Amino acid sequence: MKIGILGTGMVGEALGTKFTQLGHQVKMGSRSAMNEAATAWVKGAGPNASQGTFADAADFGEMVFICLKGAVFLDVVKTLPPKSLTGKVLVDVSNPLDFSKGTLSLSICNTNSLGEEVQKAAPQAKVVKTLNIVNCEVMVNPANGGNPTMLLCGNDLGAKGTVTQLLKSMGWNDVLDLGDITKSRGTEMLLPLWLNLFGLLGNPAFGFKIVRGY
Repeated sequence: MKIGILGTGMVGEALGTKFTQLGHQVKMGSRSAMNEAATAWVKGAGPNASQGTFADAADFGEMVFICLKGAVFLDVVKTLPPKSLTGKVLVDVSNPLDFSKGTLSLSICNTNSLGEEVQKAAPQAKVVKTLNIVNCEVMVNPANGGNPTMLLCGNDLGAKGTVTQLLKSMGWNDVLDLGDITKSRGTEMLLPLWLNLFGLLGNPAFGFKIVRGY
């Protein structure tokens, strides 16, 4: 599969590397086609890795991952060619975290979510929200977090099925479909709790496990 990665940070690098190891072709996109972080990643990730602009990565990918901080994608999407995401699975792993006032808050919450705003901004895409509730090291190797449950939501059943299969190939054996994209409100609101647990435990090697009583 051809996968586009929007973003050159730790999350984009971790996912991009995992996907190349699984045999997928991956293009990492940023504002600059010759971004230094992307260049370094390509050199280390092997022949399945390439780089370009956000538009290049969006056009390249059969599936596109949003690995940007906060709500940055809502600005980035305005720079993409109109049809670059048409009919594609757009996986949103980002969270609307806001530290501008010195303490953590969510810039979008309660009656809305970043996942919903992404779907509005890219109505031609099939948005799936997932992987946003764990650290990037656990994203690519759930055993690092004790094999937790991965939550997923989106409006398109087929897109969620495709993403679920990719997650399973990454080692996620417990994937729970919450429903439509509005359910990303709940998953995004787990982030303050995740940060509290991170402070308590002292490391990010954990996740949330849904324990069923039947």
